[in-house]
Amino acid sequence: MRVQQYYGKWPFWRFMGMQEPASVLFSVFNFMAHAAGARKLKQHVPDGHPTKNYCLVFALVNMNAWVWSSVFHTRDLPITEKLDYFSAAAAILYALYYSVIRLFHLYPTENSRLTAVPRSLSKAAILIAWTIICACAFLSHISYLTLLPRFDYTYNMAFNLVIGLTHNLLWLCYSLPSRLSIIRRYSGRPRSYRPAHATKPAVFALLTTAATALELFDFPPWGRIIDAHSLWHLATVPIAVYWYDFLVQDACDDGWRLQKL
Repeated sequence: MRVQQYYGKWPFWRFMGMQEPASVLFSVFNFMAHAAGARKLKQHVPDGHPTKNYCLVFALVNMNAWVWSSVFHTRDLPITEKLDYFSAAAAILYALYYSVIRLFHLYPTENSRLTAVPRSLSKAAILIAWTIICACAFLSHISYLTLLPRFDYTYNMAFNLVIGLTHNLLWLCYSLPSRLSIIRRYSGRPRSYRPAHATKPAVFALLTTAATALELFDFPPWGRIIDAHSLWHLATVPIAVYWYDFLVQDACDDGWRLQKL
């Protein structure tokens, strides 16, 4: 007998009251990956590094998102759905927010013991403007979805997809060969400086895109437990671990060191 969807959702076997136990479990795995990433950042990135606090906030925003993902997949209610979707949007948007700050060197450097290129007043103004833009984008996003009579799933997916793809494209520019790169990877180094780990963001972008494709190839859950969405959650666990390894390598690279220009 063919398994049918009801209101766009597959039927699952419940376990201890959880509606989608596999997605709950894999959401917990993701939370643990980001928690481990936060510990790695605290241990290996020097205090005072201009990107450390941004990366730690990135970990906290993602941990929050996976908490609400596990809650939503435990009990699908209008409030848990919104908390899951809004937290996921915050995580994706913050990733783009940090990427622009990191790649265009908008981070504060005055108190850093590592970097030697002072941030200009114009960059400080750009950072404020960028922060306001991202905050307004997020507030507009959740306001639109909250005030509508019905939740606009198509718009929500399009919003996250555009933000995620923009994030990946920026990091692909970081990974390009030096002769093609439009980004100076480290403000105190020439554009030609390309560390060995520069290819990792490109691999991350490809892996993320491949994992996201699981959402497009939906199928009835195996054994009424494992579906495409839960597999997407599982696939993002090693990707998160891989990304934190890169963040630590990037922060600890000699490119941040004081340079005589």
